[in-house]
Amino acid sequence: MAYVVADPCVKCKYTDCVAVCPVDCFYEGKNSLAINPDECIDCGACEPECPTTAIFEESELPTKWAIYKDINALVTGTKKVGDIDLASWPEKLKAQAPTRSRAEHHRAEEAAAGRRRRRQGRQQARRPHLEGGA
Repeated sequence: MAYVVADPCVKCKYTDCVAVCPVDCFYEGKNSLAINPDECIDCGACEPECPTTAIFEESELPTKWAIYKDINALVTGTKKVGDIDLASWPEKLKAQAPTRSRAEHHRAEEAAAGRRRRRQGRQQARRPHLEGGA
C-alpha cells in the first residue's frame, strides 16, 4: 500500500519528505504535496521526515482524512475527477478539485505552446528583414 499525504500538509512549506524519497513520487499541488500511489514503493522513508506528521501509510490513514487518498490520486494524475465520488468532500475542497487530469492539463499546455510558437513564426515571416542597413 502507498503512503498518503493528508491535511496537516496543507499550506506547509517543508519538503524534508521529498528530499528522502528514493523514487521521486511526490508531486506539488496547489496547497500541499501529494504522493503518486502508483510510483510509491512503500519504503516509509518520508513518514518520519515529515515535520507536520502529514504522511500516513494508506491503511493507517485517519478516517477523518480518508478523502486525501483521492486527493493524492487527483493531484498526481492517477485518477480523474470522474473516477472519484466527490459527494463526501467538504464544499471548499469540491470547489478546488481539478477539472482535468495532470496528463490532460499537460497536453493542453503543450498544444497552447505549439500554437504560440506557430503564431510567432508567422509574425516573424511577415516582418521585412532589415539586415545590414537601410
